[in-house]
Amino acid sequence: MLHKGNKPKRVLIIDEVSSVLQMGLVEMGIEVDYQPLATKGEIESIIHLYDGIIVRTKMEMNESVLSKATQLTFIGRAGAGLDNIDINYCNLKGIAYFNAGEANADAVGEHTLAMLLSLSTHLQKADKEVRQGIWDRKGNTGWELKGKTVGIIGFGNTGTAVAQKLSGFDVSVLAYDKYRVQYGNSFAKEASMTDIFEQSDIVSLHVPLTAETMLMVNDKWFNSFKKPIVLLNLSRGKVVRLLSLIDALESGKVKAAGLDVLENEKLKTFSAIEQQCFHNLTQRSNIVFSPHVGGWTDESYEKIGEVLLRKIKELTIW
Repeated sequence: MLHKGNKPKRVLIIDEVSSVLQMGLVEMGIEVDYQPLATKGEIESIIHLYDGIIVRTKMEMNESVLSKATQLTFIGRAGAGLDNIDINYCNLKGIAYFNAGEANADAVGEHTLAMLLSLSTHLQKADKEVRQGIWDRKGNTGWELKGKTVGIIGFGNTGTAVAQKLSGFDVSVLAYDKYRVQYGNSFAKEASMTDIFEQSDIVSLHVPLTAETMLMVNDKWFNSFKKPIVLLNLSRGKVVRLLSLIDALESGKVKAAGLDVLENEKLKTFSAIEQQCFHNLTQRSNIVFSPHVGGWTDESYEKIGEVLLRKIKELTIW
């Protein structure tokens, strides 16, 4: 049962989500409080009233916030990753937590391919030049994916989707995931990081942000590659140290990069060093940016709501 007696359970939603989730919760007999515009202070003042909360990236669900959530039984993350949720505190207090990573895997997979193809064809540079009346065929000659080796680091939902979508390009795909065993499939060969370092022409990152992956992509990491690489980061910005990326671009260790995420995505809060790094990268024609939208499509927006609703229905803690 979702509630005992006449007191219904209550769920607070603090970020924009699909109406599929809202209507589904109501149909379950749950009171839904949809507050995507609420401030951090407002949320903290009312969080003790709720049995569940749905978050995206609006605020950190840390111990300071969760200690005020005295009757909370679950946190649903409308997206992939759990890096803004203090899972250690949740485990201590018996608060269930889950994301909807499987819901936006196809979106991330397609966005990864879009970034890669844009880099290989120089499409953004060519488009910009033609709009300016520049017809430079030689300067916009691309390179083909066929015959290249793609290393995928992190072979969960999104990494697996990227491998599947690469299957028609005649590339070799190597996959590394520290926390899985026997995960190779028809689209990717299970590999070690040594294999990735030695063989990759293209590297695509699909890891969560943890203490272990924080600034994992640094000087030592880039220097481990045998060949120059194209780097794609559609995981979390703080996985890549941008100063190291700039050094690798200048030395030729990185030929090009696609960045859907940045170390600091609040552009107006940049420090002087962050502003300098950002300016350096934006002046390069071999960089493609997007504003952390790799997992967001019309379809994934709906699927995230459906996945969260299913997982809430499966909870046994009500």
